[in-house]
Amino acid sequence: MPPKEKVKLFVKKAEDKVMVRRYHYISNRQAFKALEEIEKENGKLTSKSKGIIDEYAVDILGWKGFAPWLYVYTAVHGSFKEGWIPDNYYFKKVVPKIQGDYGKISFLKSLNNLIFQKEVGPDVAYYINGFWFDKSFKAIAKEKLEAVLFRDTAMVVCKSDQSCQGSGVFVIRKDGFDLNAIEKIGNCTIQSYIDQHAFFNAFMPDVVATIRMTTVVDAENRISLRACYLRLGRFNDTHVKSVSHIRVPIDVNDGRLHEKGYLANWKRVDEHPDSKLSFVNKYIPNYKECVQLVLELHQRMPMVRTIGWDIVVDAAGHPIVLEWNGYSNDIKFSEATQGPCFQDLNWHLLK
Repeated sequence: MPPKEKVKLFVKKAEDKVMVRRYHYISNRQAFKALEEIEKENGKLTSKSKGIIDEYAVDILGWKGFAPWLYVYTAVHGSFKEGWIPDNYYFKKVVPKIQGDYGKISFLKSLNNLIFQKEVGPDVAYYINGFWFDKSFKAIAKEKLEAVLFRDTAMVVCKSDQSCQGSGVFVIRKDGFDLNAIEKIGNCTIQSYIDQHAFFNAFMPDVVATIRMTTVVDAENRISLRACYLRLGRFNDTHVKSVSHIRVPIDVNDGRLHEKGYLANWKRVDEHPDSKLSFVNKYIPNYKECVQLVLELHQRMPMVRTIGWDIVVDAAGHPIVLEWNGYSNDIKFSEATQGPCFQDLNWHLLK
């Protein structure tokens, strides 16, 4: 290898190491912040528990820096469980090995219907590389765009290709339509605003609730649902956001809500803090249809070994895919409240 290329390679490796260290630093700082909030309610994690976790992180996962999220899971659950996947371990060890670049396809939201060969979401139009297209990828003249977007509604939702956790998502109203502002967002997908099922309206009528479902492909190429929880918005939100949402675990077997929900800071609540509606004895409507849908769709992308789905149930009871995430899907809440969700897959042995 020429000396110049060796220098470039050395610099690239050094930059990658810095980025990885920065990622772990930020992730673990988030873990300790969550732990601090959880301990206010559940009490301090004992030094004995921390010692067991530290030893497990080093011996099984390969580094003590994977311990902080295990502290969080243990504090939520009340005791340590082997097989838990720390959040930073998942993103830096698991995802690159089981997803590769195929999972990144999910970032290109406008391709969903093409990828799954089925109209899975409420797409209306796409803005891609400076051009507008309808959901069949036929070009739309800019002067006709407003008529296309608001043909059947006074409100649509815009999602940038890199949107996640509620960021990069914008509600656009007909009376405030601004083409230039939308194009400044960059490549994006415009979707219809969904009239959600009355079950979710009872919790929060002005924010469309989403059901986060995580499916996996095992070593025998079998697809299964491993985790599920409900994401509810707050009174002043236009859509569900990670900074303010309420998360409620869902029993993967029958769609029943857990009696306790969690605020964004991990504080437990018995009811939605705005509507005051309890989570007790509540079941997701048409839950089996939701499960069938994500399993069917994952069969069409089996090379992506784990997928996080955001599902909405509309007023007629039909499940709709708002988006899917094949590369940066969150597992920490499910691991803390329902896990270990992936122990039989041996992800914890990938060090």
